[in-house]
Parts: sequence; structure tokens; C-alpha cells
Amino acid sequence: MGTPRPQTGVVAGSASYTGRMPRISAASVADHRAQQRQALLVAARELLEEGDASAVTFAAVAARAGLARNSLYKYFADRGALLAEVVREVTPRWTARIDAELAQAPDARGRVAAYVRAQCALAHEGEHRVARALAEDGDAVVLRAGAAEAHRAILEPLVATLRDLGDDTPLRTALLLQGLVNAAVTALDAGEPYPDVTERAVAMALGALDAAVSG
Repeated sequence: MGTPRPQTGVVAGSASYTGRMPRISAASVADHRAQQRQALLVAARELLEEGDASAVTFAAVAARAGLARNSLYKYFADRGALLAEVVREVTPRWTARIDAELAQAPDARGRVAAYVRAQCALAHEGEHRVARALAEDGDAVVLRAGAAEAHRAILEPLVATLRDLGDDTPLRTALLLQGLVNAAVTALDAGEPYPDVTERAVAMALGALDAAVSG
């Protein structure tokens, strides 16, 4: 484990680093630490988006962020803590995207369609690679609590919509519909055409919804 490079050129409102350390301007030490921490999270997320969670080591994250490896220990006790924080950070991005799509739907049935389309779009854009890489990681047990919370947050608007439609077991139906979405994501990963897969998944979800609610 290397030693941190010395900090140089510190002036009011900024901090400059030599070598591979990036120049980070901050109004205070707290701001500077927050910027470094965020840079490390961005680096970890980028590595996960490349599809291999095993590549997310402290050395690799530090190199990607342009910081000394020892700097990670100021913010994360170990690799599991770093990955858990990535989960906490990306979940609001996913849920905000889904919520935004649902907000534009004209009615409850339209919200179900929007839910499916939003997740297919996220998969098409590669956002799901983070979740998939984390699920396959050796530290998945450590991440289980955060992943379960993320799963609940993603399902929440669908469960609420199903309840509005009169479904007496909305969570069960939501889980089944999510299984259909997961299958659509797998098809997209296999190279199936995005528009066709999305519209077929929407049609199947609405058909299943009609059968569940009417039954």
C-alpha cells in the first residue's frame, strides 16, 4: 500500500495536487472532502458500468479518480462499504427516471406501461449494468440490504398504481410484472431490437394486468 502524496500549493478556497492527483477547488476542507468522495464514487460506478464488479478494487478506483489509493480509506472502510454507497447513490437516479415517466402517463394503466418503458430505456442506455455487476459480485451478501432497499424503491410506484387499479395483492402482481421486465432486459442484453422488445413487453404487461385485475 503506497503512502499518500503530499498536498501542495494550498491557498484559500482551493487545493492543488502534484502528479496524478487532480486539481480540486473547494471553499472549505469539508467541500474538498466531499468532492474527493464523489470523485471516488463516480470512478467506482464507471468501472461497474463496464460490466465487471471484480474490477472495482481500491487501486483501480483510485487510479480512475486520479487519487492516491490511501485516500479511499478516509471515506470507505473497505470495498463492501464503497459498493454499498454506490447502490445508495444510483438508486435515486433510477427511481427518479421511473417516477418522471409515470408522472406523464394519463391514467393508472398508462403508468404501468410507463413503468415498463422506463426500465427498458434504462437497460437500453446501460444503466442496469451497475445493478447486474453488483448482483454477480463476490461481496453481494454485503450489498444485500442496500439492494433490497433499492428493489423496494423501484417497485413502490408500481405497487401504488396496482392498488389504485383495485388489485388486492398489488405487491405480488408487481413482482410478477417485474419478472417480465427482467426478461425484457435480458432480451435487450442479447441484442434484440429495443423498440420491438419494449413494445412487446408493454403489451404483455398490460395483458397480464387486465387478467389480474379482472380476475
